[in-house]
Amino acid sequence: MKPGDLILIPFPFTDLTGVKERPALVLANNNTDITVCFISSKTHWNTTLDLKVTPSTENGLKKPSIIRVGKIATLSKSIASGLLGNLSNEDLLLVKHTLRIYLGL
Repeated sequence: MKPGDLILIPFPFTDLTGVKERPALVLANNNTDITVCFISSKTHWNTTLDLKVTPSTENGLKKPSIIRVGKIATLSKSIASGLLGNLSNEDLLLVKHTLRIYLGL
């Protein structure tokens, strides 16, 4: 797994009442953990930290989606259940730019 990969992982609901397997974007990878952003097909969120992504054979997404740059988690690599595809270089650069804004860097 490398930055820009789209993978499947179980994500908790924000109120911690349950978990749903969903796509995520790998931001960073170390020996045991990965840092990821949520990806959602519920495009109604659409905040300034949500980036639209169109499904493609390259990224493996099934529906128009948004990368929720403000929803970040660091998780054990062991919970990843598969590689969907890769984000385009153009989209990955936009994620990095938005992440810098979000983190105030």
